[in-house]
Amino acid sequence: MGHLGSAKPPHEISKKKAEARLKEAQERLLRLRLMLGGQIGDKQIGPPLCVLFEGWDASGKGGAIKRLVAPLDPRHVRVAQFAAPTYDEKRHHFLQRFWNVLPGFGGMTVFDRSWYGRVLVERVEGFATDEQWKRAYDEINEFERTLTAEGMILIKFWMHVSDEEQLRRFEDRRDDPLRAWKLTDEDWRNREKRDAYAAAIEEMLDRTDQPKARWHVIPGDDKGYARLAVVEQVCHVVEKRLAKLGTLA
Repeated sequence: MGHLGSAKPPHEISKKKAEARLKEAQERLLRLRLMLGGQIGDKQIGPPLCVLFEGWDASGKGGAIKRLVAPLDPRHVRVAQFAAPTYDEKRHHFLQRFWNVLPGFGGMTVFDRSWYGRVLVERVEGFATDEQWKRAYDEINEFERTLTAEGMILIKFWMHVSDEEQLRRFEDRRDDPLRAWKLTDEDWRNREKRDAYAAAIEEMLDRTDQPKARWHVIPGDDKGYARLAVVEQVCHVVEKRLAKLGTLA
């Protein structure tokens, strides 16, 4: 099974219960976000919060991000989306383009895709040389250690979906005129390389899971469960950090 495990949730939960738990978690997150931003509590700004999403195509990243930021004031959170690097970005070290959108103290940024593209799509599709992507594990680990040593709360999610469920979602998108734009020829080609991507994902999870930058694999076949699991996990990690700092009221 490796690090990915099953894409099914560990237990069944009804839609009604999932929605109730999600709402409760969103209210917890709003309070925590206001504490980190210095709006409530002791009025001191807290550590930066960075939540990073990677996952299979159609694994529910967008839906999870939407539920994560929905209760928050848009002035207090930034969602940064990354696609293929531009020509100019390719002239720099691959990590350079991520620096400017990292959150400062009191801030929060959500990454929809991230620096892990170097050891995933760039590795599998041959956009990076073997020397480049093999070197990247150490570069990424040092990068994240730098951020967390400065105080950042870094939470990393891999949204996992089964091959069968991914195909079903692809077909649903294809047949929906308002969502067909989300499905590209590249998405279909990537499905043909699922085994190669799975091997890259397993190595990524194995080599970049650090004490202060843990990976959280979210079983994504049930969207309702996946969304609440993400918000609850963010709350748990933030509460743990604030309790350690002695600022959790």
